[in-house]
Amino acid sequence: LHRYGWQPVLQYPVGSAELAAPPTVEQLALRMTALSHPVRMRLCRHLARSAYTTGELARVHGLTAPEVSRHLGVLKKAGLVTTRRRGRYVLHQLDVTVVARLGSDFLEAALR
Repeated sequence: LHRYGWQPVLQYPVGSAELAAPPTVEQLALRMTALSHPVRMRLCRHLARSAYTTGELARVHGLTAPEVSRHLGVLKKAGLVTTRRRGRYVLHQLDVTVVARLGSDFLEAALR
């Protein structure tokens, strides 16, 4: 916007202080292995839409809470699920940005 008496201002986007390092081949294999199980894929479909507790996921999928907890542990270890505490409940949600980058990360690892 130009107006008489105003000084022009240029604004540049601020990048992050550190660029995220691309995942290693081992991390990529861990993520793809985590997604290869059909129960974990069903859990991811729910977790992509909203955050859920372990008990809620167990009820929806007809599994026990320890089974769901083990599958969530695999997804969390792979870096695909984030957790946050709300009172006495722990909410799990799919990290959609990590999943969205999975294809480009694979291609980058293959071309290294």
